[in-house]
Amino acid sequence: MLKIVKEPSPIPLLTKSRAIVRLLRFSDKQSARQWSPTNDCALITGYSSPRVADQPPSKRLLPRDTLVSMPIPYYHIDSFANELFAGNPAGICLVLAFPANDVMQKIAAENRHSETAFVVARADGDFDLRWFTPVVEDDLCGHATLASAYALSLRGHDTWPVRFHTVSGLLTVNRDHERFEMDFPSRPAVSCDIPTGLLSALGLEMAEVMRDPRDFLIVVDHAEIVRNLKPDIAALAKIDMGISGGAIVTASGDNDVDYVCRFFAPSEGIDEDAATGSIQCTLVPYWAGRTGKQTFRVQQLSSRGARMWCTLVGDRVKIAGDVKLYLQGTINI
Repeated sequence: MLKIVKEPSPIPLLTKSRAIVRLLRFSDKQSARQWSPTNDCALITGYSSPRVADQPPSKRLLPRDTLVSMPIPYYHIDSFANELFAGNPAGICLVLAFPANDVMQKIAAENRHSETAFVVARADGDFDLRWFTPVVEDDLCGHATLASAYALSLRGHDTWPVRFHTVSGLLTVNRDHERFEMDFPSRPAVSCDIPTGLLSALGLEMAEVMRDPRDFLIVVDHAEIVRNLKPDIAALAKIDMGISGGAIVTASGDNDVDYVCRFFAPSEGIDEDAATGSIQCTLVPYWAGRTGKQTFRVQQLSSRGARMWCTLVGDRVKIAGDVKLYLQGTINI
């Protein structure tokens, strides 16, 4: 027998309170599918004891046979954008427990955003967070983390900073009026051998090349070189950059911008990322070492464009930006 956990508005779907849920029982799956809640705060689950939400993240998976009838509150948010149709779109799924890995991957592929995030509330008031590109689970994502914090605020979450537990450790997001600021780990790049074909695939003849734990960092002389890059994406995709690696290209900025950047990760299913928070974990320590500065105004020169404000604080990087809600609704699977 299916049971639907329904939470009355305005309590967020991802609440840790046990007192506010009530169970609706249906005799068959068809009746459950046809039931229409008054809001989008419903999940079908094989409710059992101990509760799914009390399990450790690695075991917090819904049974596969419940997924056919599980509405997921969903948000499409433009991160690092002060207006719609700019920055980087992220899909945010607020779930009681993580669906099976292949289901999350299929949702990300269906969304076709560079990243789709899945957020699960923990009993201690924190959240578990995972990110998926259209083809692979990612190890760190900035713009979808920023968007996740904003989505939670839209659901009524008002405790700041938000604390996310991820494969890359504890990440926090604070709020300053309409701007959100992430606290991420620093990932300095070190010298490395230049992979065969990397510079030619980017359309470059000469550049400084380094590598952080995930990505290659390519430093060129002028912002215009970064702006005018026309990489051969097919050739770039053939270069071994690891499971989720990409190529960061950067140069000193102009006017009120300290440095510019672009990011290409075809092996992740991302030809070019529109706005990338995670690469600032590498760029900020690099530019801090080169300039002696600790605070930076950043512009990502993608076709959509993006602005960020970054600060190096010891072995952490603060990454701030604006967000805009494009749509909200329900994914029905």
